[in-house]
Amino acid sequence: MNNYETVFILTPVLSDLQMKEAVDRFKDILVAEGSEIVNIENWGLRKLAYPIQKKSTGFYTLIEFQADPVVIAKLETQFRRDEKVLRFLTFRQDKNFAAYAAKRRNKTKETVKEN
Repeated sequence: MNNYETVFILTPVLSDLQMKEAVDRFKDILVAEGSEIVNIENWGLRKLAYPIQKKSTGFYTLIEFQADPVVIAKLETQFRRDEKVLRFLTFRQDKNFAAYAAKRRNKTKETVKEN
């Protein structure tokens, strides 16, 4: 199994409940295919670099997971079918980036504990 990271942008017209349901649906797709979710980060509503479908903001979400390469095609098909998804990007982490991501997660957890 390889380490992967996917970032997707949801349309800003969703309520918080609808946004969480969409994220949970993509997470459930990964779990159903036998993937292991490593980390989920909700980056919240952010300004887009350029308008997409006449929208200037979107809900950003990052999911780090371990999966077989076959799962990626199924996940990206679901991204394409969902009208709520403005953009998505999935890539495989090499060993150096996976180590960096783990260090970044630990650093974030320590910062949250201190506050």
